[in-house]
Amino acid sequence: MSTTTSPAEAAPTGAAGAAAPAGRGPWRLVWDQLWAKGAARFGLVTVALLVLLAALAGPLSGLGGWSPEEFDKRAVDPYLGGLPIGDFGGVGTRHWLGVEPATGRDLFARVLHGGQVSLLIAFTATALVVVVGTLAGIAAGYFGGRTDAVLSRLMDLTMSFPSLIFMISMMSVAKDVNRVVLMTLVIGLFGWPGIARVVRGQTLSLKHREYVEAAKVGGARSWRILTREILPNVSGPIIAYTTLLVPGMIATEAALSYLGVGVRPPTPSWGQMIAESISFYETDPTYFLIPTAFLFLAVLAFTLLGDALRDILDPRGGRS
Repeated sequence: MSTTTSPAEAAPTGAAGAAAPAGRGPWRLVWDQLWAKGAARFGLVTVALLVLLAALAGPLSGLGGWSPEEFDKRAVDPYLGGLPIGDFGGVGTRHWLGVEPATGRDLFARVLHGGQVSLLIAFTATALVVVVGTLAGIAAGYFGGRTDAVLSRLMDLTMSFPSLIFMISMMSVAKDVNRVVLMTLVIGLFGWPGIARVVRGQTLSLKHREYVEAAKVGGARSWRILTREILPNVSGPIIAYTTLLVPGMIATEAALSYLGVGVRPPTPSWGQMIAESISFYETDPTYFLIPTAFLFLAVLAFTLLGDALRDILDPRGGRS
């Protein structure tokens, strides 16, 4: 007896709401629906642009002529407390987004490299959360019994833990460690139960379907059933949930860096730049507005994209 997942079951949950036209797969229909939504289109384009800027931070900052740690004392006025020379924080052909007060470091280079660090931590922590949460959720939902009881209690314990306090304390006491790796692990440690619960619920509804029972009768091992039958059919909600996780990860990294326990100078990040700009928000508001705008756009874009993907891929798990 064949254990191949049926096309209807393999399609993303909720995608198109009907069978795909001939020659057009379910993921093409997801793309068409996503692109048809104005908010989702804005989010998708903005996310792509921010990721591209972060990935090309080195060449682009080199094109601007400044590295993120390079001081330009000629761009600040020592007689005015180091305020940038010129309008809008020193914006001009020499420094495209102005300079940092007191040091004269180029904001264009620092924002790009800060975005690289912030997005790297957010994406890596999200990947860790999704992998751990998916494995735990599938195991709990499929095997049930004691496995489900242990994993469910572990989810409850992790979700009830004061995660922010623990993150701050862990980041504060850790000294000679790679801050990016540590932040990724600490943020990811508390994020997996949410997606595990989603996957567990989906797995519980799928494990008694006809094609799963047919695979069992055909002698398929549990690993094959999980990877060939269950996992492809929960991929839609996982993708939607993953996209919604990213803005939270970005905001968490920014908050930790803002509090001074995240990424440390001279390595830039958006949260760290916002924290440093607070002292100058009255005399040089441009310094405060630029990293804040990038952080706001990143969180907004991922949120809009995630909402649209959730409505398309997992409409039953969306807003009531």
